[in-house]
Amino acid sequence: MKLSAPLAALLTLAVATACAPQSSSNSASDKDDKTGTLRVWLFQEVGNEPKKKVVDTVVAAFEKAHKGSRAEVEYIPVETRAQRVKAAFNDPASAPDVIEYGNTDTAGYVHDGGLLDVTREFSAWSEAKNTDPTARQSVTVAGKVYGAPFYVGVRALYYRTDVFRELGLKPPKSLAELATTARAIRAAKPDLYGLVVGGAYTYGALPFIWANGGDLATGKAGSYASALDSAAARTGIKAYTSLFSDANCPAAKCAGMGGNDTVTAFAAGKAGMAIGGDFSHAAVEAGKVKGKYAVVPLPGVAAGSIAPAFAGGNNIGVLKSTTHRTLAVDLMERLASKKTQSALFDAMGFLPTFTDVRDRAAARQPFVQPFVQTLASGTKFVPASPAWSQIDSSLVLQTMFQEVISGKKSVDGAAASAAAKMDSAFGSAG
Repeated sequence: MKLSAPLAALLTLAVATACAPQSSSNSASDKDDKTGTLRVWLFQEVGNEPKKKVVDTVVAAFEKAHKGSRAEVEYIPVETRAQRVKAAFNDPASAPDVIEYGNTDTAGYVHDGGLLDVTREFSAWSEAKNTDPTARQSVTVAGKVYGAPFYVGVRALYYRTDVFRELGLKPPKSLAELATTARAIRAAKPDLYGLVVGGAYTYGALPFIWANGGDLATGKAGSYASALDSAAARTGIKAYTSLFSDANCPAAKCAGMGGNDTVTAFAAGKAGMAIGGDFSHAAVEAGKVKGKYAVVPLPGVAAGSIAPAFAGGNNIGVLKSTTHRTLAVDLMERLASKKTQSALFDAMGFLPTFTDVRDRAAARQPFVQPFVQTLASGTKFVPASPAWSQIDSSLVLQTMFQEVISGKKSVDGAAASAAAKMDSAFGSAG
């Protein structure tokens, strides 16, 4: 999904409540119990307590509206979601009723038959009319809707204003300057990473590929082919993996880091810069660097340009196997409602998917402006193929980066190997 410029104008504080859905009949389960316990899986965030408080409020309202019903929420690690969800699809008895899932997972989950078709309920939901078109696209497969958009997210460059001031540095205007600045910080302050990076941080690495003119794949649904071994993509891979060195972020410590790890390091005052999302704001604010950092768009190759960011975000969906269809869809709408998204923006910095809610949020909080600029400059998405879930869960990109970082393979060799794995996955997905 590529986010359009309108997505870059950020949203409002509407306080409408989710309307109760009609009973659905397209579940694999024949049951639609109106009481009982619903199991909910949501993602564990860096600094999860603010999110939990918002969700607890939603759950309390849900339980009050549905006497005899309960919602048990479990927060699961993002990194292990693929294994957990696949197991849930294969074992309906222990599966959750409602899940939070990444927008890159939609096509794969639908292909696997795990998500409930909620097209009718979503169309009848009064708040849906204000959903950003690209966010709606993220829950749509072959014209049918399989969830409700939860938030949209992009990444930008967090940097330490106190460190930059002390060293006489300015925010980098290009990726070359970013690398030079990172090395300057590390040289002056060996106890800090210059730019903290992670070998398992796929969405922090992709802007380097895209900024250099590369891409993940070419083609369209049903006929994708990997582009990782193109000259432009290899240039981007080299630019990113070159940051794993003693002069910036030692490979021994940084090769295994994921996105949450890099944000945690920055928030703890262990890095001069980090690539983090709007959704990382709360964790950074709760850390040691509060009041000592700022955010700018991640620069591109040309001075003054902005590197294309991954158009991320999460959705809320209902599993086909639920035996509480009506209750589950109602809880989905409550979790993804305007009121909840507004509260999550205030609590976590998550950008709402409703255009009216996002516009007012941006007007309230200036910290979102770098992310707005990033959205407006053009974003990228992963191939809209069910194969992506397999590629992602198989750690194809992470393995590629780590093979280069460790010295096991050259950039050319690792890229070729990753491209072959991607092509195999595309081929098996049809």
